[in-house]
Amino acid sequence: MSRVATPVQARQQFRHLARHLPEPPHLLRLHIGGMDRITAGPVDERAVILWCHGGAYIVGGPGTHATMLGRLSRLSRLAVLAPDYRKAPEHPAPAAFEDVRAAHGQLVAQGWPPSRIVLGGDSAGGGLALALLADLCARGLRPACCIVFSPWADMTLSGDSLHRNGAADPLLPVHRIEEARRHVLGDLRPDDPRISPLHAVFDAPPPVLIQVGSDEILLDDARRMAEHLHKAGAMVTLEEWARAPHVWQMFDGWLPEARRALWTAARFAADHAGVSIASR
Repeated sequence: MSRVATPVQARQQFRHLARHLPEPPHLLRLHIGGMDRITAGPVDERAVILWCHGGAYIVGGPGTHATMLGRLSRLSRLAVLAPDYRKAPEHPAPAAFEDVRAAHGQLVAQGWPPSRIVLGGDSAGGGLALALLADLCARGLRPACCIVFSPWADMTLSGDSLHRNGAADPLLPVHRIEEARRHVLGDLRPDDPRISPLHAVFDAPPPVLIQVGSDEILLDDARRMAEHLHKAGAMVTLEEWARAPHVWQMFDGWLPEARRALWTAARFAADHAGVSIASR
């Protein structure tokens, strides 16, 4: 949103960027029932990853994230299912939350035990995954674990890093974040747990991995989210990567830190889902 005026232009720009990301070998993307099934090689069918893509709730989709999710699938030996949830401003909150909640229900209806579903997301999708995590825990449907990259977890915009890292963050323009929030919120309060999981109640959450860059404007969202989950009883692993840009995991093939972070996430997913990990 930094160099464009409208959501339509932002979507075009994001799709253009995604087309230039290096694909992992044997990337396969199948559209099934409102979700994309993304793999890159053989997978263990005893567990699955449900991933909420990022894009400020405005841009992106399973296709823009297919290369990153394909690499995650290849490393974890798990298929990734990515819902194509509705976007703002045409569909403000809680539309995205309702769609990913329905996607999880679809997996359960297909016979997936909740304990064999790994929940994940990046950026706004990280906040969405955490919001869904709180909902699932409240309904006794705890996933195997949750993995989030650079989550946008607080729509009240109260994190100090929004100002402290405003000039350092190379990707997210802090001067546009209020504009993005106006597109997204709809009739919800900024502290509604469906859009701000930092304000959600977590009932005995499963293990959570959070990865964030040290220069990100969302650094304090990640830190405060880790503390909130820890107080709720979760085993939380917070990784702060020095000078890594927002959702650097998408730049696998360009940044060596991306592969290392995805490998850590893959091991976390496989270990808690109880499946064998791929060789590095």
